[in-house]
Amino acid sequence: MGRVAVLFRLMPQGVETDMQGLANGVRAALPEGVQVRGLQVKDIAFGLKSLLVSVVMDDAGGVLAKVEEAFAKIPHVESVEVMEEGLL
Repeated sequence: MGRVAVLFRLMPQGVETDMQGLANGVRAALPEGVQVRGLQVKDIAFGLKSLLVSVVMDDAGGVLAKVEEAFAKIPHVESVEVMEEGLL
């Protein structure tokens, strides 16, 4: 079994969402065995921002779905999207 790097884009519910609070929620929501490699706030338009989250995890069945579900449950997250995925 190998390791996989995945880049997620988390969209907040609105422009007033605290992005630092969202980043703290990401760290708290991670399933066991998943490591954060990077967090970046990216401007979208008209004050709206997204949170790009880079993680590394095992390439096992169902792990990606668990991470995506965990991120979707973070308060004030509107949507979660997998942007990139690659083997390490």
